Amino acid sequence: MIEATSCGGVVIFRGKILVLYKNYRNKYEGWVLPKGTVEPGEDFPDTAIREVKEETGADASIVKYIGRSQYSFTVPEDTVEKQVHWFLMMADSYYSKPQREEYFVDSGFYKYHEAVHLLKFSNEKQILEKAYNEYLELKNSNRWGIRKSD
Repeated sequence: MIEATSCGGVVIFRGKILVLYKNYRNKYEGWVLPKGTVEPGEDFPDTAIREVKEETGADASIVKYIGRSQYSFTVPEDTVEKQVHWFLMMADSYYSKPQREEYFVDSGFYKYHEAVHLLKFSNEKQILEKAYNEYLELKNSNRWGIRKSD
């Protein structure tokens, strides 16, 4: 068994959620949230920010930690147990450009009900729901968009 850790973001700008469409040689297709592998010496928030930037081109900042999801998949000769740490993130514009090297062919910001419908994996739908509820709570209490100063 191989253990892997990734970090990703539910990126929101003006109430819309950033999602990516991946098409890997027509074998793997579907809409996903941006995420990627933690590099040596990197902490989880830095990984999430870097991966969002690499995969989508979007500049985003972390608002808060949302939680983690776990799943497994098989690769030739082994099983990968993957853990993904998710962050609610705020983008500074609607800009996105899918990372072609990672087989992302489209990206964009979608309304919540559209994004939930588009997402391929149920665990990502659950994280999106949790993150969006946090976003609504912050927005309704006038705390969305206030960046913490160090």
